[in-house]
Amino acid sequence: MKKIVLIEDETSVVSFIKKGLQEKGYEISVAFDGRTGVNLVQENDFDLVILDIMLPEMNGLDVCKEIRKTNKSVPILFLTALGTSENIVLGLENGGDDYLVKPFKFIELVARIKSLLRRSNPITAPETNENEEDNEYVFKFSDLMVNDYTKKVIRAGEEVSLTSTEYKLLMYFLNNPEKVISRAEILDAVWGVNYELGTNVVDVYVNYLRKKIDNQEDNKLIHTVIGMGYVLKKP
Repeated sequence: MKKIVLIEDETSVVSFIKKGLQEKGYEISVAFDGRTGVNLVQENDFDLVILDIMLPEMNGLDVCKEIRKTNKSVPILFLTALGTSENIVLGLENGGDDYLVKPFKFIELVARIKSLLRRSNPITAPETNENEEDNEYVFKFSDLMVNDYTKKVIRAGEEVSLTSTEYKLLMYFLNNPEKVISRAEILDAVWGVNYELGTNVVDVYVNYLRKKIDNQEDNKLIHTVIGMGYVLKKP
């Protein structure tokens, strides 16, 4: 059973979400303020965090930053009434993986949860072929190999651990090899944000991804195209 912590101070929202997710088979813990939420995540092993921004004791953005200091991989879904582009970008820049605005449809919340859990907790792929490289789910680019069923990432024979957002970013590059992709395109495809204001969230996550798969100075795959964006290109 997947364990989810809901950090939310509105009792009506908590009751609605908790009841609905329990009926879907999830185990739900609740924190009604930000500080308690941070402590819960630090003391327990949750599969996903649902986080409001407007919280007593500590706001959701600070909660997210505190969680990320000790836990880089747990998916964090912001669920808040603050729905402007600026708020969404702030949530993503501070470590969130997805953002859902209140009021929301419960079916959409469940879909977001399932998507985040699939990316962070992949199921085991059936053994359809002894050679993994021939598997239909496998993407290969230079010495980088990604199995999109098991979510396993291998670079130069070494397995690489990615967060759900880093993985989604990498898959977007792999689906657009040798193509120069703008920051606006990446922001829309990976985070679902379409806006005209400036943000460095794309640059921050590209840098995270580079540190994990491009740690060889003379064999880099992700290249910056000045004034245009990024491109996945063979050395």
